[in-house]
Amino acid sequence: MPPPPSLIPFTELNSLFPPTRTSLSLSLTHNIANSNSIIIAIVVIVRIISDTMHSSAEDDSDNPATTAGAEWTFTARNHAPSSDPCWDAIERGGGTLGLGDLRFVQRVGSGDIGSVYLVELKGSNGCLLAAKVMDKKELVARNKDTRAKVEREILQVVDHPFLPTLYASLDSPRWSCLLTEFCPGGDLHVLRQRQPDKRFHHAAVRFYASEVVVALEYLHMMGIIYRDLKPENVLIRSDGHVMLTDFDLSLKGDDTTSTAQIVFDQDPPGSTSCNENSKNQCALAMSSCMLPNCIVPSVACFHPKRGRRKRSSRCGSVEIVAEPIEIRSTSFVGTHEYLAPEVISGEGHGNGVDWWTLGVFIFELFYGMTPFKGLEHELTLANIVARALEFPKEPMIPGAARDLISQLLVKDSTMRLGSTMGALAIKHHPFFNGVNWALLRCATPPYIPSSDKCKELVRLYNCTNNTIDFY
Repeated sequence: MPPPPSLIPFTELNSLFPPTRTSLSLSLTHNIANSNSIIIAIVVIVRIISDTMHSSAEDDSDNPATTAGAEWTFTARNHAPSSDPCWDAIERGGGTLGLGDLRFVQRVGSGDIGSVYLVELKGSNGCLLAAKVMDKKELVARNKDTRAKVEREILQVVDHPFLPTLYASLDSPRWSCLLTEFCPGGDLHVLRQRQPDKRFHHAAVRFYASEVVVALEYLHMMGIIYRDLKPENVLIRSDGHVMLTDFDLSLKGDDTTSTAQIVFDQDPPGSTSCNENSKNQCALAMSSCMLPNCIVPSVACFHPKRGRRKRSSRCGSVEIVAEPIEIRSTSFVGTHEYLAPEVISGEGHGNGVDWWTLGVFIFELFYGMTPFKGLEHELTLANIVARALEFPKEPMIPGAARDLISQLLVKDSTMRLGSTMGALAIKHHPFFNGVNWALLRCATPPYIPSSDKCKELVRLYNCTNNTIDFY
């Protein structure tokens, strides 16, 4: 039996997968917005689901090489950005794709359920993607197949600028592959190691934390608890903005899970009194992807699949409250240094674990270490449950940052910042003063990876055909 993908040299992968192509039909997601009504602008969100063409084959061999004559199931992503060159390349190929159309260039990471490779779309003039390859039999043997299924389901429904774009999922009888956007900037853990004293300055921490907050807010609105926030899972896109990755530990509810709702806040922090004109301006901003200070996800930027209940008052700014999510779990999942106390105790946890991990995440970006790490895992867990939060004397960080971390790392999940009002309360914290939530995607990132890095990697691979360190 051949080794699983996590052990297969990347130079062998190009001959491992068959060239068979499977037809598909691509369609774009269209968004409908009515700027004349705040409620309609938020509630009327239509997702046009793409057509998918499925092929099947019997699993008659344990050897992936013998599947060369088998067909692959290709499931297209249903919301393709019109300016995405990779989508253009796929469509130019006649709307068909198979793993034989991919050239595996370099392994860039590995995880518990598979390995991630940099791949080039053949005949695309350098279109690069990330391919997460999983051995289906190994997943079943290790009881990890459910986790892989959850990750695929999440990637198929999310549509957000700080979350992955799933171009396609491809399957053979033995192998499964998820094609997503490739992030040439690596992850925040590696980037932090390159900083002076291996930690970020205040402006960079606020930038990355802001984008993570918005991504978590969207996930919660979709009824998804992330549960695995850490610098290693925050990737840097080619434009310098973030992308959360690895959703196999996430908890996904059904269509009735999210309690996201519209509220008209009488006196939201930092806001002024409301009038009819400001409401009209808010509606117009939502329909054009420009959010006012009320921070409402706009129709063109966010695509939740379920409606939200309305709560109104006589006057105030429009707000989205995506929490609490009505699902709880007693599973012991996550990274030891980032586990929330309620996960360790087994008392059951909800979306509050994501706000705990946000506190640990911000702490690590500032100080270059996590707050409760012990000499071994057991001591780390004991520290999380029982030890009080302490801040190092150096470096000195702003008081607002210390206060935010302290409120996020409250051991009682019911008292933790974000436990009731979710991201809304966190966005209003003084640490984020000055953040233009409406225009985060237009902000200049602290670090933008070189645009020539990927091309140089492919060129070196073509010349040497040897393993090349990327990050």
